[in-house]
Amino acid sequence: MRTRSRLGRCELPITATALTALAPAAETFAKGRDFAAWLGLTRLQRSTGGKQKLGATSKMGERTLRRLLIIGASAVVKQASRRGAPKGSWLERMLERKPHILVTVALANKMARIVWALLAKGGIYRAPVAVAA
Repeated sequence: MRTRSRLGRCELPITATALTALAPAAETFAKGRDFAAWLGLTRLQRSTGGKQKLGATSKMGERTLRRLLIIGASAVVKQASRRGAPKGSWLERMLERKPHILVTVALANKMARIVWALLAKGGIYRAPVAVAA
């Protein structure tokens, strides 16, 4: 008998509650990348001589929120790898050329930026519709 994934319906309110409780006001950050960096979901940047070099994920910042977003992203990546991602979607293209763990962290980063946009500008999230090529 198989067990259900760790991210069930009860996890979504927990993540939303944790975001509202632990994250500072959205106006604190100028853009979504700053919020993702605060969570520790962006790559380290080192630049010298005008060249920008990107390193590993920083993992600095709010640990609890980062973990919740990565758990949610890993559930999405797992389902997409089993059932197939929507044709032409960002997730499908990433899964074709990148390792699963990297796609998971990239998706968590993308989710963090979307959360920031929703908190900063208000509104309701609407999932993007995949366009057939």
